[in-house]
Amino acid sequence: MTSAQVDNNGDDAVRGEASEEGYERGLGSRQVQMIAIGGAIGVGLFLNAGANIAKAGPSLILMYAVAGVIIFFIMRALGELLLYRPVSGSFAEYSREFLGPFFGYFTGWTYWLLWVVTGMAELTAAAIYINYWFPEIPRWVSALVFLVVLFVANLISVKLFGEIEFWFSMVKVTAIIGMIVIGLGVLTFGFSAAGDTAAVSNLWAFDGFFPKGIGSSLMTLQGVMFAYLAVELVGVTAGESENPEKTLPKAINTLPWRIALFYVGALTVILCVVKWTEFAPGVSPFVAAFAKIGIPAGAAIVNFVVLTAALSSCNSGMYSTGRMLRTLADSGEAPKAFNKLSVTKTPALAIGVSVLFMGIGVVLNYVVPDKAFEYVVSVATGAGIWTWLMILVSHVRYRRAVDAGRLPASSFPAPGGATGSWIAIVFLLFVTGLIAYDHEARVSLYVMAGWAAALGVGWLVLKSRNPEVTARRDPDLEKVG
Repeated sequence: MTSAQVDNNGDDAVRGEASEEGYERGLGSRQVQMIAIGGAIGVGLFLNAGANIAKAGPSLILMYAVAGVIIFFIMRALGELLLYRPVSGSFAEYSREFLGPFFGYFTGWTYWLLWVVTGMAELTAAAIYINYWFPEIPRWVSALVFLVVLFVANLISVKLFGEIEFWFSMVKVTAIIGMIVIGLGVLTFGFSAAGDTAAVSNLWAFDGFFPKGIGSSLMTLQGVMFAYLAVELVGVTAGESENPEKTLPKAINTLPWRIALFYVGALTVILCVVKWTEFAPGVSPFVAAFAKIGIPAGAAIVNFVVLTAALSSCNSGMYSTGRMLRTLADSGEAPKAFNKLSVTKTPALAIGVSVLFMGIGVVLNYVVPDKAFEYVVSVATGAGIWTWLMILVSHVRYRRAVDAGRLPASSFPAPGGATGSWIAIVFLLFVTGLIAYDHEARVSLYVMAGWAAALGVGWLVLKSRNPEVTARRDPDLEKVG
């Protein structure tokens, strides 16, 4: 990287030439936009929402809306940091800069863990969807096949990754919009098998908007937050975006309408068309809604869509884990071998090792197929909350530095400064408390405690072998635009 100096008096910032980090800037605007959209639509909505509807009823809509506001705060905080210094290491690099080397190390490895276990969740979900058509195929077999196919695709080039994500996201977006349009048609004109019972009053007619009580609704927030995991993936693409100064703000600013349409809008229509009492854990609400409407092959079509959603997220997981491992290796916090790029400018070894760990999901589907999804969702949520907290705390520290004149201002400041970040921090701590209260989800905190202990030992070993790696370093600033 080309070093650059920052005027500590705050008069100016001198930015070095843009570091390509060896990557190919092969992600165009349309691909980054669809990666951002697709990142907000995954198995958490298509599959896990069924279990949350059974727990909270129509009030789940409100939970998604509230959590969506928090996610917007998080993404605007990340956006301000990205336009201050766009690097592929993203939030791990910001944690390292504003909180210290250990936090960068911890955040990088934890985000790697997040996507490894999310990849497990998506493989599990994909295997469940395959069972819809082929119940005789063991889940672990389907999971293994998908794992190998996506791994090969990720090794070819970042452009292929971008194209796959573009079309996967296009399928998901088209399906959700189609569901909304058809649902509104059922509500307005009363056609289909669901026409006689579909009504807006379904949102409160069966034991009210909070049928299980507000407490039960709040307990779904941990699952709701899991549904939003991957929105921060846009930050990882910064090092491979053709024009980050234009594409990243646009992708982040469209987040509110994406949440309003794909989550709040879709769930509202579905719960108007189908009574909330008819949903159950393990069944996609989209599949259930199409089956209720009675559209020929509708349920099978939606099952295909949710299958692509799961594979899309798993594909993204392979992409991000490989990049994060390479960032850690570049900082001396992972084996140097992970720093190497293949001839196609992809971190092939880093992706390969990550895929091997995702293979644990295949084993879980063999050993405990009924519990595999719950286990990995809880762990992924814990890792995701840590990642988001580090983004927010880094943003608060950055704003203080800007206000004090120690760092240059970003061209994409978060509205309200650090206020939104503080609100989001309090909310995430509240969700962590809910996880601790839930005896089933509490396993994620146990896993995270063990993970923290393991990383702590690793840090001590790293410090003893190479003290320079663990010392605080001035950041390399990149030219934007």
